[in-house]
Amino acid sequence: MLYAIISEDVADSLERRLTARPDHLARLEALRDEGRLVLAGPHPAIDADNPGDAGFSGSLVVAEFESLDAAQAWADADPYVIAGVYAHVTVKPFKKVLP
Repeated sequence: MLYAIISEDVADSLERRLTARPDHLARLEALRDEGRLVLAGPHPAIDADNPGDAGFSGSLVVAEFESLDAAQAWADADPYVIAGVYAHVTVKPFKKVLP
């Protein structure tokens, strides 16, 4: 089943994000290589593709996991969680309808 992992950043998270980003991306690339990643990306803190020093306000990952517990465990082990980038992470089932 698909699960949405919706994360909200702490204030001024950009420096922590940049430090942990290579490890964070490696985990996402592994999901992609396994054919389980639907989409992933950050929420810019301002209305711009490249928010510069404004940074990001959170992230969204939609991926396939065998259970809600497995999705939660994956989210809990994210390098951004470990680095203190995220203030809060919500994991919930997701049903893709379109496209």
